[in-house]
Amino acid sequence: MKRLDPLTPEQFARAQQRLLNPPPGSRIEAAKNYGVDLSLLIEQLRLTPAERAKKLEQATLALDRVRGVARRRT
Repeated sequence: MKRLDPLTPEQFARAQQRLLNPPPGSRIEAAKNYGVDLSLLIEQLRLTPAERAKKLEQATLALDRVRGVARRRT
């Protein structure tokens, strides 16, 4: 299995710069113009892959709890 390492400070700075100032005609610019909040991507990139996975798991568990409550009410 491939090991996912956190971004180096240089990689993070480059990614943040591209997201904050997307190249004209790029898909990033199209997403920004469409209304995608690119600052959320930057915040996710600040986390390690393990931290991102943990947040995803927590969100999934919270969604499962909400679904359980909704099922019991119907």
